Amino acid sequence: MIRIIHPVAGALALVTIATFWLSTAASALLASEATVAAVKTAIPWGFLLLVPALMAAGGAGVMLAKGRRAGLIGMKLRRMPFIAANGVLVLIPAALFLASKARASEFDTVFYAVQALELAAGAANITLLGLTMRDGLKMTGRLRRRPA
Repeated sequence: MIRIIHPVAGALALVTIATFWLSTAASALLASEATVAAVKTAIPWGFLLLVPALMAAGGAGVMLAKGRRAGLIGMKLRRMPFIAANGVLVLIPAALFLASKARASEFDTVFYAVQALELAAGAANITLLGLTMRDGLKMTGRLRRRPA
């Protein structure tokens, strides 16, 4: 069961974060302030899906690792603190702040500066989660390893 939970939860987390990022970027570039406000106020509700998915993926991953820390497992485990810290210290507070500003229709310089920070931090997490998924696929043989 853990072998099913880990990849499903990890993929769900990655898709959720990518959806947040793409929705933010598209609405900021192409949509009205009303659409931006709708996107920014909806994102915190997505945490109800994202946080449990990340917790399930991380917990299942630790169980699958069975104490091993070398090779690709080690790489995956070393990325996790950065992904978690980025989410807890930057992305969640930024999303809540932006939702509050959007609800109040305060689309000022501070809003756009925090949104730029959020997009950069989100891109970093998407990259780190993508690398982690790639390593997991290599470990299971679903993705071929490049010869050295």
